[in-house]
Amino acid sequence: MLYGTMKVAIGGPLKVAFRPWVEGLENIPAEGAAILASNHLSFSDSFFLPAVLDRKVTFIAKAEYFTTPGVKGKLTAAFFKGVGQLPVDRSGARGAGEAAIKSGIEVLERGELFGIYPEGTRSPDGRLYRGKPGGLARVALASGAPVIPVAMIDTEKIQPPGKVMPKLMRPGIRIGKPLDFGRYQGMEHDRFVLRAVTDEVMYEIMKLSGQEYVDIYATAAKRQIAEAAKAEKEQAKELAKEQAKELAKKEKSGA
Repeated sequence: MLYGTMKVAIGGPLKVAFRPWVEGLENIPAEGAAILASNHLSFSDSFFLPAVLDRKVTFIAKAEYFTTPGVKGKLTAAFFKGVGQLPVDRSGARGAGEAAIKSGIEVLERGELFGIYPEGTRSPDGRLYRGKPGGLARVALASGAPVIPVAMIDTEKIQPPGKVMPKLMRPGIRIGKPLDFGRYQGMEHDRFVLRAVTDEVMYEIMKLSGQEYVDIYATAAKRQIAEAAKAEKEQAKELAKEQAKELAKKEKSGA
């Protein structure tokens, strides 16, 4: 009931204000379990996709959104529950992964839609990064649910990381045909199978989105970008110091 209320309160205005275009809605089953595997460009992805679907879709979110104390914390928790987010404790990498898998399987066992971002985090630069095999593939093989590739388009331009106010423009959503991985049934602990399943899904997302594919994890790319930015900042500081020294020398010699 809360999800329906939030869908009207948030999804309705989103569709009116941003007018997202959608292709492939017919690939979403009218009933039964399915996994929606999407690229991840913006925080708003988890709002635009549910807004255009008739069925409820459940994503996972970090537990901190649900456990913050005070009135603001309660409102935040109510908001995330209302938009179909499930809390997962990410304090330990392995424990977090297992909790996410368990939550996804439970959603699918109820015959619902489960949304997941195989990249594990938002793309730092708009490109598509290597999918992590531990979540998507394991949930798909353990549940037997079909995987539906989804491409979010231009959502990073609406609300880039660090920006609070969104830019009014039309995002796009392309939904691909369901992928069946029944041929790998019972092999959810085979790392080569998990890699193959994940790569097949990422390839379909790449075709739908038109993004450039980068064969490293997005988390590694974020570290590289952060390190490069830090190095550039240090170089700028050193250059400023050298320029200050040169200026001091000129002033001294002129005196």
